[in-house]
Amino acid sequence: MTLRVLTLSTLFPDMVRPNFGVFVERQTRELASRNGVDVTVIAPIGIAPWPLSRHSHYARFNTLPEMERWRDLTVYRPRFTVLPKMGGHMHVFNMTRAIWPLVRQLHDEAPFDVIDASFFYPDGPVARNLAKKLGIPYSVKARGGDIHHWARVPAARGAILKAAEDAAGLLAVSEAMKRSMVALGMDAAKIRVHYTGVDLKSFAPQDRMAAKTNFGVDGPVMLSVGHLMDRKGQGLLIRALTEIPEATLLLAGEGPQHSEYEKLANALGVADRVGFLGALPHERLPIAYNAADVMALPSASEGLANAWVEALACGTPIVISDVGGARELLTNPVAGRIVERKPEAIAAALKAVLAQSADRIAIRKMAMRFTWGVNGDALLDHLSTIAGKTA
Repeated sequence: MTLRVLTLSTLFPDMVRPNFGVFVERQTRELASRNGVDVTVIAPIGIAPWPLSRHSHYARFNTLPEMERWRDLTVYRPRFTVLPKMGGHMHVFNMTRAIWPLVRQLHDEAPFDVIDASFFYPDGPVARNLAKKLGIPYSVKARGGDIHHWARVPAARGAILKAAEDAAGLLAVSEAMKRSMVALGMDAAKIRVHYTGVDLKSFAPQDRMAAKTNFGVDGPVMLSVGHLMDRKGQGLLIRALTEIPEATLLLAGEGPQHSEYEKLANALGVADRVGFLGALPHERLPIAYNAADVMALPSASEGLANAWVEALACGTPIVISDVGGARELLTNPVAGRIVERKPEAIAAALKAVLAQSADRIAIRKMAMRFTWGVNGDALLDHLSTIAGKTA
């Protein structure tokens, strides 16, 4: 008995953005590797109307094929219209209209049993529309920004709640995310906590000095992995760096605050100790985590950040804010600190972690329960159940 899954994801990597949504890709590959499971991925790409479509931000997608084999997955990349600075209120309508002909064609050729939407907005409401047309169940996973940001946008909130109400099942990346979903009015009985996974073979302790040499740094090294934006808190780390004169801060990621963070580092006189690494290829991340004596991510909101788990798997302690699943993950002080989002508090925690002798084996143990195998088992059970195809 084959379970045919349509995975709908606006968070999915491509040749233009190889690091974009890699955790969704990895989860999907794990599901697709199971016997009796057939997965088709639709990863819609939003493009602004002409002449804005000529802007480099959108024009770069012109090289992407409409359909391809991506790491053993069949991935379709239909385009839909987005209207910049309009709050995303047309995303659901425009995406549904753009991808429905493709979905109907694929379903006619080989019917889907269930839709797996990997993000709550706009993926969840679009999955609701498609599922109604096809007469099949769907599931939606909440990851972080979809609930903490989009659910606060009036034009999106109603669509999110309707998608949750009509879904056959819901997933949350942490218990804390589940509580946030329930607080919005979602049915707790529908929500299953579905933790992320980590590749424990790739993300593992390496020689720290060799890793530092690889990045051209020495002495105490602090690393932050994430999109360069206010919500992730890299600006707080730059300010905290003024109180840790012997340390270097490496920022792995790109984003809208890049130039502002460079200006801030210059203004505070720490520019020579801040390294902007850009969006590192995923295979380079384990080396970066191993080059660091601590990984810091003082986010304003998270679900359960992959960067937290990846750092711990490499035996690198973390300093994080009290958001999302932080307390579900960081249950042993040997593995790091949970702090207020204030530069002075962050600096104090970083100093404390840097001063202790890291027990890398004990730190790694904190990540050992987050495997892609466990993640895949749970996802298969969840989708099979709501599709009525359990053994």
